[in-house]
Amino acid sequence: MKDDFLKNKSILITGGTGSFGRNFTEKLVLNHKPSKIIIFSRDEFKQYQMQNFFNQKKYLSKQKNKNLIRYFIGDVRDKERLKLALYDDVDIVIHAAALKQVPTCEYNPFEAVKTNILGAQNLIDACMSSHVQKVIALSTDKASSPVNLYGATKLTSDKLFIAANNYKGKKDIKFSVVRYGNVMGSRGSIIPMLNSKINESKIPITDLKMTRFNITLDESINFVFNCLKSMWGGELFVPKLPSYKLLDLCKAICPESKYEIIGVRPGEKLHEEMISKADSFSTVEFKKYFVIMPNLPIFHWNKKQFMKTSNTYPGKLVKEDFIYNSLLNKNYLSVNDIIKLIKLNQHTFYSN
Repeated sequence: MKDDFLKNKSILITGGTGSFGRNFTEKLVLNHKPSKIIIFSRDEFKQYQMQNFFNQKKYLSKQKNKNLIRYFIGDVRDKERLKLALYDDVDIVIHAAALKQVPTCEYNPFEAVKTNILGAQNLIDACMSSHVQKVIALSTDKASSPVNLYGATKLTSDKLFIAANNYKGKKDIKFSVVRYGNVMGSRGSIIPMLNSKINESKIPITDLKMTRFNITLDESINFVFNCLKSMWGGELFVPKLPSYKLLDLCKAICPESKYEIIGVRPGEKLHEEMISKADSFSTVEFKKYFVIMPNLPIFHWNKKQFMKTSNTYPGKLVKEDFIYNSLLNKNYLSVNDIIKLIKLNQHTFYSN
């Protein structure tokens, strides 16, 4: 790529051994020419698996630098370890590390706080002490009007990353956030559960009225690449996505099964939300995504200029009381659409 903005850049990914980090790394190796990729995570076995995966010939042939991918065992709770991983020449950070399972966070609340909130601030502080230029933190739909602890910790994390733009001083660093829902087929999501019960006569369903947004792993990765390229620092990016009805997903995967209605689980919403009514006053709509602009004044920000120049096509403010949720979404997937998407993306689904 002649205009590849990632060429010769050093990139660190926290939680880098997860499905996002692994596939983001694959795209970097195959399609870009970074100088270094640092995988920062707690799981030594997953790092071992990842090293073996990227030692295949098709990946090694793309790596002129034998030490292109480096692996750091570490936890975002450990600020000093983060500083060491970022030492000297890291340009870009993707923050994907988090405790993400709703029941786990409810049962271990302060553990979620230590990783998702204190870990976020540790990363911000470590980046401020280094030469990092861009930081993108991955968020979740559950951070919009949160009803569970996971969502509350991620909303706090989002606020920390946005606010970091206010006290960076003259330092050349930008912090932004990307928010989307569960990735199609990811660990703990509904598709692996339905696949595991495909031969059963009856499957448990929370509520037949339930709706969800849909994003594939490739779509999430491409969206983060695009946000990295265009970010000003201070934005919260939200992609425009199709919705589906839970009932239609069940018909696509288990067409012969009957349903057992078990009710909405604690901490679960009937419909996913990514932009709340309270955020409508500072939300800009572009052709393929929304941006929630910072409410606090950031010295380098001019909202009118941002709307005109941050994208090829100018954005426009959404209407007051606008809500972006999976129920009110105008774009819905049919049963056939879902079947096609599952076939196309099955190789990315969580299966361990």
